[in-house]
Amino acid sequence: MATKKQIILPIIVLGIGIVGLVGLSALKKPPEEKPEIDSTPLVSVEEVIYQPMTFEVSSYGVVNAKYMTDIVAQVGGEIIYLDPNFVKGGFVKKGEILAKIDPSDYQSSLLDAQASIASSQASLVQERANAEVAIREWADITNREPTDLSLRKPQLAQELAKLKSAEASLNRAKRDLERTIIRAPYDALIEAREIGLGSFVSKGSPIGRVLNTDKAEVRLPIADKEMQYLVDKGVNANVSLSGNFAGSKQAWTGKIVRSEGVVDSKSRMTYLVAEIDDPYGLSTGKNELRYGTYVTANIEGLQAGSVAVVPRHLIVNGAVAIMDAEKTLRYKPVTVIRQDGANVVITQGLESGMQLITSALDYPVDGMKVALPEDRILQKEPPAEKDDSELAMEGE
Repeated sequence: MATKKQIILPIIVLGIGIVGLVGLSALKKPPEEKPEIDSTPLVSVEEVIYQPMTFEVSSYGVVNAKYMTDIVAQVGGEIIYLDPNFVKGGFVKKGEILAKIDPSDYQSSLLDAQASIASSQASLVQERANAEVAIREWADITNREPTDLSLRKPQLAQELAKLKSAEASLNRAKRDLERTIIRAPYDALIEAREIGLGSFVSKGSPIGRVLNTDKAEVRLPIADKEMQYLVDKGVNANVSLSGNFAGSKQAWTGKIVRSEGVVDSKSRMTYLVAEIDDPYGLSTGKNELRYGTYVTANIEGLQAGSVAVVPRHLIVNGAVAIMDAEKTLRYKPVTVIRQDGANVVITQGLESGMQLITSALDYPVDGMKVALPEDRILQKEPPAEKDDSELAMEGE
């Protein structure tokens, strides 16, 4: 039979164990509550602004002279004079003497022609006197009607023809003598000179090539779809040109003067021709626009009215995402009238002041809640600590 000691001892040990478990349980901290995670998508927004716009059509081209003239010798002979400005890159005025051909032979031809004129005039005077004598003699001989031969009309006509031929020879001699002096046909830039002092040229020999300096032209290719944005197909529209010169970007202005009227068979482009006054600034002193310069052009077009410009990638199935006043995503269908590079021009569907969502969302759904980055920052800010005066007021 068990003794009291054997019975009480296990009970005491068991009690101590229970008390220890209760104490340990009391010392254990309750699990901390995890803060609620805000999963609202963050977005970036941009205010929609409607404002007036004038369409522009972009193009490009190379500047060329409006006129290019190959000067050739119209008479033959030795070059006896060259103007100092008659060199490649030189500027000359209209009528300025570029070169002279030895005129000696042509001066002699002019004297011959003048002598022929004098001889023909004398022969004509003598023949007219003979015709008057013939008329009087015929009247003394008979009353019959005289023949043309009796009145020496054929001889008179022959002398008149000789005089006209002599006059033509005189005009030709004068013209050939004038052609020994080679003049600039207009204010020009010398592109090439093909002769030297002492050179012998014949009729038709190349003398040089000149480019006019009062007006320059640029052929501007325009795609067919862009023509709809131009007034009167671009004719008489203002055009702004830009290009690099002397290491810096320069700008010029011009006007579209004509359309070439055909679609290029290779590029399928329509070419408009822009004209620029005084490209070298010789009269106005403006920026120099050299021939051969590559330029980009912006042609003034139609008035678009009040429109909004948004990035093209924001258009999805003809609609854009906006954030309304309740910070909810809403899709708004829009009317796009033009795509301009990375942007599109919108006329309807949005209103000024709307918040356009510009950031990408993984799974955007109409009606979903969105938040701005500043909203998340405000949520994370700790409450402001209360000072002693506030604590005292709360105690009262």
